Amino acid sequence: MSLTAGSRPDGTRPPAAVEEPTAAVGAAVAKVRVPGKASKAGKASKAGKVPFRVRLRRDRALILMTLPVILLLLLFNYVPLLGNVVAFQDYDPYVSSNGITAIFHSPWVGVEQFSRMVDDPLFWDATQNTLVLFALQLVLFFPIPIALALLINSVIRPRVRAVAQAIMYLPHFFSWVLVVTVFQQIFGGAGIIAQTLEDHGWSGFDLMTNADLFKYLVTAQAVWKDAGWGIIVFLAALAAVSTDLYEAAAMDGAGRWRRMWHVTLPALRPVIALLLVLRVGDALSVGFEQFLLQRDAVGAGASEVLDTYVWNMGIQNGDFSYAAAVGLVKGVIGICLVLGANKFAHLLGEQGVYQK
Repeated sequence: MSLTAGSRPDGTRPPAAVEEPTAAVGAAVAKVRVPGKASKAGKASKAGKVPFRVRLRRDRALILMTLPVILLLLLFNYVPLLGNVVAFQDYDPYVSSNGITAIFHSPWVGVEQFSRMVDDPLFWDATQNTLVLFALQLVLFFPIPIALALLINSVIRPRVRAVAQAIMYLPHFFSWVLVVTVFQQIFGGAGIIAQTLEDHGWSGFDLMTNADLFKYLVTAQAVWKDAGWGIIVFLAALAAVSTDLYEAAAMDGAGRWRRMWHVTLPALRPVIALLLVLRVGDALSVGFEQFLLQRDAVGAGASEVLDTYVWNMGIQNGDFSYAAAVGLVKGVIGICLVLGANKFAHLLGEQGVYQK
């Protein structure tokens, strides 16, 4: 009895031979396309995109909620940018009935205002004071909220932690008028410290009128007022750290300082990079009201920064075109600093303000 290839001794074929036609039929069926449905499936699967009409209908409630904010942002933040055109004019607000139409009647001078700014020594003095104050606040002010957040986070009792956080956060709601008044009552010539020293036979002092120590004074005022605001951001980042990491580090023999160095600080690193980028972008805006309130006490040489310089030239002296030119240069430099700091954050492996 002869056996054919692939057959059994009893003459039957193996199951694999039976399955081969079935597989072939399945492949043929898979190639058949249903008209109309295949194109729709292809469109739906293309990068998972949802049509704009569907998204608009789905998110209409959120769009309506954000619409007032967008309108306010356009009205008060972007529409005024059109007024920077006066930096290239010899703007005179009295040449017309109102200031807006005066823009169209003022003569164009090109970059004359910018050339004047480069040759102005008062501008460079204000720029130098601004950069010195920024560097000082970056070194002394920026690390303090981080240290306070770590200190508050290490407190075990929640009630004590909440009270300490509320006390540190409260000065953020004070106006600069109140902050300067409080410091005047403490460190002024007639303040508590000076009066106490004089009552005990010591010579008093007036820190509020000392031009040499003014930069340290305004830094201390900024720390007292706004350090509590920064604590909230870092505490929120610390709350997202898993307790398993601390437990694992403790089981490996890491003490409190080791856990802080290897667990806590790496968790805060993205937030620190983000706030540092924003802080660098705000380098030329160290404050306006704070310095304006104390200008007469220490003199313009110590308290003049770019913001007060723009105010003096534009509002007090009526030189609106020159003030607009200084403000425009200040804004452009701020944007460049943000982009540069964000690029540096990317090189360090952090996200920064936006991703790559």
